[in-house]
Amino acid sequence: MSKKQIQDSVRSGLENYFRDLHGAQPDRLYDMLMHVVEKPLLEIVLARAEGNQSRAAQWLGMNRNTLRKKLLEHKLLQ
Repeated sequence: MSKKQIQDSVRSGLENYFRDLHGAQPDRLYDMLMHVVEKPLLEIVLARAEGNQSRAAQWLGMNRNTLRKKLLEHKLLQ
């Protein structure tokens, strides 16, 4: 899947989200979207890195401590 395909998937999902609101106003849309996208991103990258947090953090372009914080926030660490 290309970057454009991912972008198109997000665009389609957002269009569906707004359609499902039936005219209601969204609240904290940016925070909601970042939260729902971040968890599967972390899950998949960590799995592809075979659980190696240092490698996953490098792939994500973040510090390992930041990754651990995010994993805890999403309850992906025990």
